[in-house]
Amino acid sequence: MKQVEVQIMGQSYLLGCPEGGEQRLLEAVEKVDTAMCRIRDAGKVKARDRIAVLAALNLAFDVQDQRAPVVAAPAVVEPNGVRGVSSEDDPRIGSLLARLDKALGEDGRLL
Repeated sequence: MKQVEVQIMGQSYLLGCPEGGEQRLLEAVEKVDTAMCRIRDAGKVKARDRIAVLAALNLAFDVQDQRAPVVAAPAVVEPNGVRGVSSEDDPRIGSLLARLDKALGEDGRLL
């Protein structure tokens, strides 16, 4: 297993990578970095862990959209330009946000 040093949102990470998988890892890092920086730059969320959760959710929705050519819940573009999906449009979002809020506990609400 090869180790690759990468930067995500200005922080260095040393990641394990199978031989020959470096390009795929670097592409994944670029997607994560871009998603996290976009959320950070929107200005509403400051905590790194919350930025990571929101970026993971956005990326997961993108993956689901690519796998299933089913009509996805309508995207909501917030005034700050951040893309999201309304819990009114898809009740699974409300359930997921409630579970995330519970996991975050007293740290506050996700959104």
